[in-house]
Amino acid sequence: MRTITLIVLHCSATRIDRPYTFRQCREDHRQRGWKDIGYHYYITRDGQVHEGRPLWQVGAHCKGQNQHSIGICYEGGINLFDEPADTRTRAQRQSLRALLTRLHDQFPGAIIMGHRDLSPDLDGNGRIDPDEWMKQCPCFDAIIEYEDLQPEGLLEGDD
Repeated sequence: MRTITLIVLHCSATRIDRPYTFRQCREDHRQRGWKDIGYHYYITRDGQVHEGRPLWQVGAHCKGQNQHSIGICYEGGINLFDEPADTRTRAQRQSLRALLTRLHDQFPGAIIMGHRDLSPDLDGNGRIDPDEWMKQCPCFDAIIEYEDLQPEGLLEGDD
């Protein structure tokens, strides 16, 4: 098995009123020339967790981080006004928490974060600030939301 240090959360960047199924996402990724969907898991609005790439296989979801990460995407991320927003349904939130709890048990040292948190630190202050995000994905603060599932000591001393 690969060494997993990160669990990276994504959104599909699709409007809340337009379905984007697991099958559609997989096909879009294959049309890009990838061998399969880039994510290890994809969670549709009904809360169903679809398995993509097997965990032993390197994903294609976050350039420069794929070798040591697991990629999870939820369907949505864009509101009715075409703006980035946390559009997760109650079912998606429940399924995502259950999945992350299971993965935390399997990979307790892995940091859970959003794709946006892997943007470059342009000002060199040691933090990725909102004005440095290359994208909004997953449209919520995954590090804080899943603070109880983070490796021990990760958030100590944060103000």
